[in-house]
Amino acid sequence: MTTGQLPPPEDFTVAGFKAGAIAAGIRYQGRPDLALITSEVPATAAGVFTTNKVQAAPVLLSRSHLTGNTARAIVINSGIANACTGDIGLQRAQATARIAADAIGCPPEEILVASTGVIGMDLPIEPVAHYLPKLVPLVRSDGWLDAAQAIMTTDTVPKIHMVRSRLQDRPFTVLGIAKGAGMICPDMATLLSFVATDVAITSEALQKLVREEAEHSFNRITVDGDTSTNDTLIVLANGGAANQPIADLASPDGERLRQAFRELLLDLAKKIVADGEGATKLVEIRLKGASSQAEALRGARTVANSPLVKTALFGEDANWGRILAALGRADIRFDPNQVQLFFNEVKLVENGLFLGEKAENKASEILHQPSFSITIDLGEGTAEESVYTCDLSIDYIKINADYRS
Repeated sequence: MTTGQLPPPEDFTVAGFKAGAIAAGIRYQGRPDLALITSEVPATAAGVFTTNKVQAAPVLLSRSHLTGNTARAIVINSGIANACTGDIGLQRAQATARIAADAIGCPPEEILVASTGVIGMDLPIEPVAHYLPKLVPLVRSDGWLDAAQAIMTTDTVPKIHMVRSRLQDRPFTVLGIAKGAGMICPDMATLLSFVATDVAITSEALQKLVREEAEHSFNRITVDGDTSTNDTLIVLANGGAANQPIADLASPDGERLRQAFRELLLDLAKKIVADGEGATKLVEIRLKGASSQAEALRGARTVANSPLVKTALFGEDANWGRILAALGRADIRFDPNQVQLFFNEVKLVENGLFLGEKAENKASEILHQPSFSITIDLGEGTAEESVYTCDLSIDYIKINADYRS
């Protein structure tokens, strides 16, 4: 499932940042697989990472480097995840940072590193050492689409989005790229996202913003229920907009920036689900009327991750019974006799009972669409949450069965 035509590359720029990519032959041949994002000045940096206990070397390194709260660059390779590679993997992540630092002219601690690809393969440092210094002078202000394409693995389209707005009568930009199509059930899958903004913001406020907005975007999606070893979201803010630094996210400027981040990250998150491996449909699972936010989220996630629900979506079967069955094992409070269920605005279940063939036929028409919502109203309370998922197709199995071959 594609996500539409992208604007031309020159439309994607943010003051003080450059990006680009090069074909280094790390695992793929004949395509860019090494990307670089740079800031002209040390940028305030924040990030969130996978909660998987098995964490890749670049995750460990970048988490460590982020304790300094500043960064000049992010280096990303695709093809090899550099996960489950022991001391050698960490040494090669460190070497990547040193190579970039030498070429840029900054401390290695100001370089962040990310990888995506096959787990368990050693990352060859020779192509990185050869091509990364060549990439540094090639990065451009409009090179973001090149970088987005270079970090793709089983993705079919690059994921990129930009939001422009104003703070204190000054224009600002938030621009982000992401990759991910499989092993997507983030709990900050493989999900990588890199965001740059020219807003001035304190490190404490930026880290809080990133953590909270990841929760409302990347942590609300699922493709296959698996959480990756390499999940990474990194945000750099270089202050080029010359606004008064934001320290309070509850201030008008803080709220405006939050709105821009939420739009950006949710757009990237939806693009990832829409491009899920073998996916043909993007579906919002909206659960309302729950007793608490936690229960609303747990119920929506359980339905969104159900293989039986996802295969029914692929088959364009309005199989409401599978949805209610998944909900029933979600460990949440509700009375099945009060449940209402909708496909978009078409009610298919009322008070736990099927409304008949006419309603099912209308719901089936909605299932032919590439994007729609399923709303479940428990009638227990006022809490509401949404999780975005996709269908589970035959192609998903083919893609993952052949991934290493």
